[in-house]
Amino acid sequence: MADPSSYRPKPGQIPDSPGVYKFRDEHRRVIYVGKAKNLRQRLANYFQDLAALHPRTRTMVTTAASVEWTVVSTEVEALQLEYSWIKEFDPRFNVKYRDDKSYPYLAVTLNEEFPRVQVMRGAKKKGVRYFGPYGHAWAIRETVDLMLRVFPVRTCSAGVFKNAARTGRPCLLGYIGKCSAPCVGRVTPEEHRELAVDFCDFMAGRTGTYIRRLEKDMMAAAEEMEYERAARLRDDVEALKRAMEKSAVVLADATDADLIAVAEDELEAAVQIFHVRGGRVRGQRGWVTDKVENVDTSGLVEHALQQLYGEETGDSVPKEVLVPALPEDPDSISQWLADRRGSHVSLRIPQRGDKKDLMATVQRNAQQALGLHKTKRASDLTTRSRALEEIAEALGLDTAPLRIECFDISHLQGDDVVASMVVFEDGLARKSEYRRFQIKGFEGQDDVRSMHEVIGRRFKRYLQEKERTGEWEETPAPTGPVPAAGDTVALTGAARGTGTALLPAVAPGTDTSSGPGTAPTGETVPGPGTGPVPDSAPDPDTEPREDDGRPKRFAYPPQLVVVDGGQPQVAAAKRALDELGIDDIAVCGLAKRLEEVWLPDDDDPVVLPRSSEGLYLLQRVRDEAHRFAITYQRAKRAKRIRSSPLDVVAGLGETRKQALIKHFGSVKKLRQATIDEICEVPGIGRRTAESVAVALASTAPATPAVNTATGEIIEEDDGGSTT
Repeated sequence: MADPSSYRPKPGQIPDSPGVYKFRDEHRRVIYVGKAKNLRQRLANYFQDLAALHPRTRTMVTTAASVEWTVVSTEVEALQLEYSWIKEFDPRFNVKYRDDKSYPYLAVTLNEEFPRVQVMRGAKKKGVRYFGPYGHAWAIRETVDLMLRVFPVRTCSAGVFKNAARTGRPCLLGYIGKCSAPCVGRVTPEEHRELAVDFCDFMAGRTGTYIRRLEKDMMAAAEEMEYERAARLRDDVEALKRAMEKSAVVLADATDADLIAVAEDELEAAVQIFHVRGGRVRGQRGWVTDKVENVDTSGLVEHALQQLYGEETGDSVPKEVLVPALPEDPDSISQWLADRRGSHVSLRIPQRGDKKDLMATVQRNAQQALGLHKTKRASDLTTRSRALEEIAEALGLDTAPLRIECFDISHLQGDDVVASMVVFEDGLARKSEYRRFQIKGFEGQDDVRSMHEVIGRRFKRYLQEKERTGEWEETPAPTGPVPAAGDTVALTGAARGTGTALLPAVAPGTDTSSGPGTAPTGETVPGPGTGPVPDSAPDPDTEPREDDGRPKRFAYPPQLVVVDGGQPQVAAAKRALDELGIDDIAVCGLAKRLEEVWLPDDDDPVVLPRSSEGLYLLQRVRDEAHRFAITYQRAKRAKRIRSSPLDVVAGLGETRKQALIKHFGSVKKLRQATIDEICEVPGIGRRTAESVAVALASTAPATPAVNTATGEIIEEDDGGSTT
């Protein structure tokens, strides 16, 4: 526990300008982000007598080891920077709302040549128009089914669309009039896009225009005695009215507004949002958060607004936002919302009439959501706490193992040997911390040796990270003027045993991080673009430090290491730790056959009761490590099996491979082609053509393969893969 006075900046060093500040822990990880109109006054509040601080604030300042700040010009800039930092660093002491589910949206893909109506979840994509969110996907499908009578927009997948275009026959919806069948040319792309735009307009609340137009066409058809057409139009009008009835009118003035309500207690808070468009409730969502910082209702509302509109622009931000309490600086928040919308946004508390009544309904929903969440979590938290206590008691640990890492080895008869590392914190999976390894220290099947290699590599990296974060240069505190707007100042306290050091000021937009860490040999991490990298960490004396506050790979040690296996695997893991001089991390193994727990240097296993919550947690951890390892191993094996002779050609990417196969039809025909013929393929130069010819010649089969059952000669796969 750090003493806040050890890193408290001098009063003259802190500017009295607006800005954003960050508290970091001893590992340089950002643990709290805040903003202030006056940085000097706000930061002074954190360094008063600990007894006078709120318990949560006291925990934060004693966990921190340094504080730094960035000066900005306006309070709106401070709000934007605070949101960006919270999203980037994910600080543990900031309020973070957790979606209780991934809400479905009704999406129209206007970025495609033939827009498609579908249900979408997850991150929003550019060029797609979204409506919602909805409580259930079936509610979206019911609405779409009714509206397709009037707006027959495409709803099929890309595969179905291409197949219909190839065969010249539309799908069932095309035959029953619920799709305009652009796949077979019944409508032009322009006509189909117009239908999609009309669909979006109706969903956006402009319903009266279309219903009046259909009713007018219905009366005209009846006067002309086209009774069948008039009946179809009548059914269309009824379908649209039924679709509208699914979202009742709640505000008579056709208001576009979002209503936000908060229910809270001392420990947690629930937020409910109703999205009202055209006077009708078009969507609803809810969040729950732990109150890890000292925050009141206005602060919760501000955090909710940041999360709700931080990534939104244009019409996604409504004209009116109704809240139960105004944020601390409502003018800055209103200006920020207006900047994101592109026009004025009203942020206020409803005082009377329909809006106040609807706010009461949203508030009741928030109270019910909080009660339901606490009921679920009480049982879950109690169970997890009991499981960790049982593990600590069974293994003779001083404290409950809040961070558990489990390792597993996977291979297929000695080929494609890989390992996995999964992390559980407080009894819950922390998937962002999962890691994968390729075993390259030796060839063949040896689970014990593989376990020794993986444990050694993981904790060797931990020691390197520990050494890097423990080296800091002392620099005398400056006596010059207060930094100007945009300057970043970092004050590192003596919690790391270095006294007070002042990091250089950084201009806005300057990246001071050293980037992601370098993983050991064959070690991969979940995420795009990751792959094997050299088995050595950068020299801490020559490489820049990773001081950007992001969680670092392998930087945090577990309290317990679990290996999938029995006594041999446990002994290998313990030996790897001993070789590195690590003696403060417990090790155990869970054998699958009898679910026995093995400890180092013990001849007999620890047998936990079958009904034990501790055993159940260890099984979950072990099974998750096995799943993660076998998934990676299967992916590696599938990639190897799908290899092509063209893979060995340097500089030949997937696009040009496909172009070659498409041009010649198969690898066999490509192998028979001359260099000049290969050069005819767009994007293939003579040097590349020569490389392709050499590669195919070197992999040419000596004799054709024969199916012994039928006597037929087996041709090469047209896709160029060998199995």
